[in-house]
Amino acid sequence: MKIESRLAQIGSQKEPATGAVSYPIYHATAFRHPKLGESTGFDYTRTKNPTRAVLEEAAADLESGDRGFACSSGMAALQTIFALLSQGDHMVVSLDLYGGTYRLLEQIMSRFGITASYVDTNDLDAIAAATQDNTKALLIETPTNPLMMITDLKRVCGWAKSRNILTIVDNTLLTPYFQRPLELGADIVIHSASKYLGGHNDVLAGLIVTKGAELSDQMAFLHNSIGAVLGPQDSWLLMRGMKTLALRMERHQSNATQIAEYLLKHEAVDQVYYPALKTHPNHEIQNEQSSGNTGIFSFRLKDARYVEPILRHIKLIAFAESLGGAESLMTYPAVQTHADIPLEIRQKLGVDDRLLRFSVGIEHVDDLIADLEQAFEAARLEIEGV
Repeated sequence: MKIESRLAQIGSQKEPATGAVSYPIYHATAFRHPKLGESTGFDYTRTKNPTRAVLEEAAADLESGDRGFACSSGMAALQTIFALLSQGDHMVVSLDLYGGTYRLLEQIMSRFGITASYVDTNDLDAIAAATQDNTKALLIETPTNPLMMITDLKRVCGWAKSRNILTIVDNTLLTPYFQRPLELGADIVIHSASKYLGGHNDVLAGLIVTKGAELSDQMAFLHNSIGAVLGPQDSWLLMRGMKTLALRMERHQSNATQIAEYLLKHEAVDQVYYPALKTHPNHEIQNEQSSGNTGIFSFRLKDARYVEPILRHIKLIAFAESLGGAESLMTYPAVQTHADIPLEIRQKLGVDDRLLRFSVGIEHVDDLIADLEQAFEAARLEIEGV
């Protein structure tokens, strides 16, 4: 069955007792046992909940994995995955990285004796040079946030597998609608499901999908033991959002491509970071391993003085953190999403005071471009003192 149909049908054929097309929300935390030694399959909601179970099954199916695990946030999902590691273990991590992930690694996991090295994960020589005898995992964002760097997953995952290194891929920005890392050799896929999967800026959630029976059993133990699980209400909201994922991702991609091309030609813009553009250095790799492009990109202004007035004058587009929702959001990474990354690292990467990140929503593209035009013009007039 095509992925569009599988998305639309999430949960709709899972309630035989009543035939409910929308799967029920089971708020119960405890479930009756028929008798000693027998269970309905549900005992305590932290371990398993009917609503969450339907979501987790759908996630595993969509990502071509064996098991899915729904967590209370993307960061909770990441922390659960990191519990696979032990004191003294080392990771190799994408250099261009979400600031929250960097904070978790450097300020929390480091206190437990887990260390990380940061490299361009599309550069196998750089990965090899950073790899140590105690390297246990490779954490990849592709595309990265916010500079949209791409990793050749088949090549890098194959290299890691030959060395018994676990490969974890953050698939938040493309979703399984456009990219399925497990099919390319990854061991674990993670999502901040609050973003494109939920799609409406109204649910906080994370998803983990694993490949392989042993790894899946390990993750099930950690998911239950750590307990950062997704509640039934939020599980239902996430399922509802995922039903329209195919439609939304197509619109996000279409809008983002048109706006990126518009900004590429704008006199106030220095550079646009978006894999759909032929100017992107890894455009061909992106096209080979995915069937489409995300709805988010970043662009660098020629003059940092434009940043504040643009963010103040946008009207339809909201100046806000997060991404992947129906509404368009513009973010200033240097002071928002990536503020926890040290200045010297941010500047080396290019996450500087001229960079803006644009999560393009599903509004009409003409209205979004018009909003950008009026904000740019208002900024120009202010700067020139007109």
